[in-house]
Amino acid sequence: MTIDYAQARENMVEQQVRPWEVLDPRVLLVIGRTPREAFVDAAHRELAYADLSLPLGHGQFMMKPVVEGRTLQSLLPQAHERVLEIGTGSGYLTACLAQLAHSVHSLEIDPALADAARTRLATLGHANA
Repeated sequence: MTIDYAQARENMVEQQVRPWEVLDPRVLLVIGRTPREAFVDAAHRELAYADLSLPLGHGQFMMKPVVEGRTLQSLLPQAHERVLEIGTGSGYLTACLAQLAHSVHSLEIDPALADAARTRLATLGHANA
């Protein structure tokens, strides 16, 4: 079975995130175009857009999409602002923040998570300048 991730992303925005009163158009656009499936392990890729927190390994979990949406809307960084993120995790929220803010500096204590996030972010064009 092949999953249409673009459709899954759209469904996530319309059926999960928006009903939780995440209504900022910039946040919805960023969540709607950021490939969440690229930030989870292959074993959990089919669940990337489910209303679940997904294991990242090392005792860490990726937040539910609605929590990520509410977090982005609460912070709502502007294009001229710099963001300091503590706890990179998968790098998904980092990628979303990078599209909203001028720059993001993200710190991760676990070297394996940091390396995986760095690779994922670089693959999508978000890397240190």
